[in-house]
Amino acid sequence: MSVEYVPLVVPPGARSEPALWFAFQRSQMLVCRGENGPMVPCCRDLADHGLNPLRTQYLGTYGGRHCYTVELHETAPAPAGWGLVGLRDMFAQVEGTLAALSGRAFQIIDWDRNHQYCSRCGTPTVQREGERSRVCPGCERVTYPPISPAVMILVTRGREVLLARKPSFPPGRYSALAGFVEPGEMLEDTVARETREEVGVEIRNIRYFGSQSWPFPHSLMVAFTAEHAGREITPDGVEIEEARWFDAAALPTLPPSISISRRLIDTITRRLAAGGSVEGP
Repeated sequence: MSVEYVPLVVPPGARSEPALWFAFQRSQMLVCRGENGPMVPCCRDLADHGLNPLRTQYLGTYGGRHCYTVELHETAPAPAGWGLVGLRDMFAQVEGTLAALSGRAFQIIDWDRNHQYCSRCGTPTVQREGERSRVCPGCERVTYPPISPAVMILVTRGREVLLARKPSFPPGRYSALAGFVEPGEMLEDTVARETREEVGVEIRNIRYFGSQSWPFPHSLMVAFTAEHAGREITPDGVEIEEARWFDAAALPTLPPSISISRRLIDTITRRLAAGGSVEGP
């Protein structure tokens, strides 16, 4: 069972009890090495372990403990028994709520680091009280942590699904189509446009499947299914190097289970292989 996370912005007045520290050196997260995998450091203050954060943001509580995300100097040595791990590896080794909180922690501290100065006039910004934002004292421009919405699309044709390969994929891996939302678009517009641009096919019956925060770097993945409505597959040769129809019971190598693309593919192909419909159960 997942431990409850309560998001908060205003930190407690004083730290008298151990807290969880999501500490980052760039995109690497500092963890304690345990027998059952990586653990988030839990202590009253990182200074007790010889670490002095460059900046700190309060996150709320996880399992009743206060949580902070911090940026460490790139050359700060890890205390004995501690080490660095990539976020993707962290996602694969801890329970879902803690994985999502780790991603949230990275996105918030990365935003804080990248918005120390106003992008309009260059004045140093300051943290606003009571909300997650920074404001410029000069021109009063306010910045919030950025979120880039992107869609994931699994196109079906009977009991077949359309899967594609990007040039950056490991050999043999295929996934659902994906793309970022452009200004002025509704999500359904993006689904149709990205499918047409990447593989040249037309679709219909677009249906929402689910969503996932994806901190690589600041995405919100929104997954959909759609039915094939016409035209043959024509990969664009840039974003997509190959795309094919696969029977629901004969799939290629797929993305890791931490991604919503895998959950989307697994859920839909399981329904199709059992003789059911895309909608469930």
